[in-house]
Amino acid sequence: MRRSVPLCAIHGTVTDTHLIGRRDRSLRSVASAATGGSAPATERTSVVQAATPAWNDPYDRSVNELLARMTDDEKLGQLQQLAWAGATGPGGTQTREAEEAARAGLLGSVLNIHGAKESNALQRIAVEESRLGIPLIFGLDIIHGFWTTFPIPLAQAASFDPAVSELDASVSAAEARSNGVHWTFAPMMDVTSEPRWGRIAESAGEDPYLNAVLAAAKVRGYQGGDLKAKDRIAACAKHYVAYGGAEGGRDYNTVDVSEARLRNHYLPPFKVAVDAQVATVMAAFNTISGVPAHGNEHTLTRILKQDWGFDGFVVSDWTGVQELIPHGFAADGADAARLALGAGVDMEMVSTHVADHGRKLLSEGRIDAARLDDAVTRVLRVKFRLGLFDDPYVPEQAEITGPTERARSAARTAAARSMVLLRNEGGALPLAKNLRSLAVVGPFADSADLQGTWAGPGAEKFPSVTVLDAVRAALPDTEVTHALGIDPAGEDTGTLPDAVAAARAADVTVVVVGESPAISGEANSRSDIGLPGRQDELIEAVAATGKPYVVVLVNGRPLALGDWADFAPAVLEAWHPGIEAGNAVADVLFGDVDPGGRLPASFPRTVGQLPVHYNHERTGRPYDAADPDQRYVSRYLDVPDGPRYPFGHGLSYTTCELTEPVLSRNSIAAASLRDGDTVEVSVTVRNTGERDGDEVVQLYLHDPVASIVQPVRRLRGFRRVGLAAGRSTTVRFSLGAEDFGFWTNDPDGRFVVEEGRVDIIVGTSSTATAKDTLTIT
Repeated sequence: MRRSVPLCAIHGTVTDTHLIGRRDRSLRSVASAATGGSAPATERTSVVQAATPAWNDPYDRSVNELLARMTDDEKLGQLQQLAWAGATGPGGTQTREAEEAARAGLLGSVLNIHGAKESNALQRIAVEESRLGIPLIFGLDIIHGFWTTFPIPLAQAASFDPAVSELDASVSAAEARSNGVHWTFAPMMDVTSEPRWGRIAESAGEDPYLNAVLAAAKVRGYQGGDLKAKDRIAACAKHYVAYGGAEGGRDYNTVDVSEARLRNHYLPPFKVAVDAQVATVMAAFNTISGVPAHGNEHTLTRILKQDWGFDGFVVSDWTGVQELIPHGFAADGADAARLALGAGVDMEMVSTHVADHGRKLLSEGRIDAARLDDAVTRVLRVKFRLGLFDDPYVPEQAEITGPTERARSAARTAAARSMVLLRNEGGALPLAKNLRSLAVVGPFADSADLQGTWAGPGAEKFPSVTVLDAVRAALPDTEVTHALGIDPAGEDTGTLPDAVAAARAADVTVVVVGESPAISGEANSRSDIGLPGRQDELIEAVAATGKPYVVVLVNGRPLALGDWADFAPAVLEAWHPGIEAGNAVADVLFGDVDPGGRLPASFPRTVGQLPVHYNHERTGRPYDAADPDQRYVSRYLDVPDGPRYPFGHGLSYTTCELTEPVLSRNSIAAASLRDGDTVEVSVTVRNTGERDGDEVVQLYLHDPVASIVQPVRRLRGFRRVGLAAGRSTTVRFSLGAEDFGFWTNDPDGRFVVEEGRVDIIVGTSSTATAKDTLTIT
């Protein structure tokens, strides 16, 4: 065991300060928990005191003056959010109740309302007819677009380009704010290695670092530098926390996690989002080692509010407070209200237990008046920051009513940058533009349903550009034929002969297969993550013609692909690409855009391998590829070791070479790291091909000996670079204590940097081998 050197073990939560600003707070937060892990049953009746940050907010005086005028009922009302028309969870909508509560001054927020005229009408009721005229905050799930749908977040993660995520958020914010929406329930930053879980589509995949970098980019894009700006909205970091660890990939399921895994794996993206000044946080549906996230004082109050200094508000997820009852954590609605508010939930979505029972709970001393004031203060603070007290309405004449050409162009660029070339034998791609004939077949070849899950209001009004239409537009002089071949469910093969005939007659065939957005996203867990039904048979039938073909995948999760993936000439992962889907696919197929995306999550060989991810821990009997027949090692008997396509994998239309990594020093004292010193790593990348193209340089760390077993490698830096043919560039990374250290299992939060050797690995995927070694003394 190596000697540990605590880094700010009493006063320091460490984050990626070299990526996300706010350095004044990054090394100072108070260890991560004041008094231990998830609260035991004996502590559940305790009253959690207010956790308002110590520093002053410019709106504190205004908030306090308003708070002093409010009745208890009005305070409780600010903690209530009701649903407008358009339910996104069980139980339907509450339109009539919302109007009545707004008029009485007993409502803080409404979700699922949009449109300048409609939102202004409801806002006028709250502002002009209630006693205190406190404006409502309107929220909506704007996950990857409002009118202009960008690729799903998992696809954006594949771009390995924070600018893609920031651009999506910026365009979405402008469209939404003009339609009366102040607040989005995004970004989601649930680290997950479970492709069976439908919500992996909303995640950035299996790596905490990648999730953190993209989460911060989304927060910047949504919020900008001023929440009052008419083209910005409040962001929401969700789902706090560990929702991506659901057992078996079954949505809403149990998560049993150690303190070290919680802090090293699941919490980092949320900490970075808080440092990026995210306005709100949403609690998760799952339990965390037996304690539901909506009732978890340890995570909501001690870590988030006290240690990290989060001064926005925490909103429940849809009926998340009510669900403390079926969880078996709360006895009834009053108990659920007490536990949720006491743990740190500040606003209740859809269920109404805090509002219904709060007054009685106050009179009985079961909730604390200071905690109630703290929750209301947090809600009002965000409303002031949004400028709602100064200007609660949106100008109806300035409402954006659809995607602009500029927004469509941005979505097209983002989608193309998100695509991953999984396989390309013999340069099958890109396709020539002078083909005599081309067949486009498959269940999604002529589908306009390529927006993806949680596609926003734009999905219904503005369908995706189809692959077939885009191919025909790109090749006006080519005979382009089409056949369905099989339906999206993979059940109806009546047109399979037509697809085979089209393939046999064409110079090349593009086979577009995948999964419908309807089986991706929330409440869409799958036990079989292969292509649905008999879609594999379509690919095999086209291959049997002996004619050239390529496969395009459109899907919301990593898939366990059939044996055809080992012999298909080319496989392009396009994900669910959004409104400009077909155009972006065509841009890549015909070489107008180099496919520079890389996988943010591993593709398994079979569902039985799951979870399979690059950043696993080493066992005492590790598999050795040099001795594959060794018996007593950690492996499966019936499938090769590792995923089919690993994290970080992706090909290009060009070739690039990387030099060995060069360190600015080969040793450094742990004390120097603790004081803020860094190590620079440089690597030169050269485009050795004949085409311009992109490469993603990836840096991983491996700590071979530690007091807590470390992953076989951890991503700690990446850079996507575009290079002209024959050109080179040098990429530099700066590594500090936050990169070399880790959190222990101490429930109070202890971050250490240990002495010893650390391998620094640089390459183009998680299987990279070029490395150098740093010694920490």
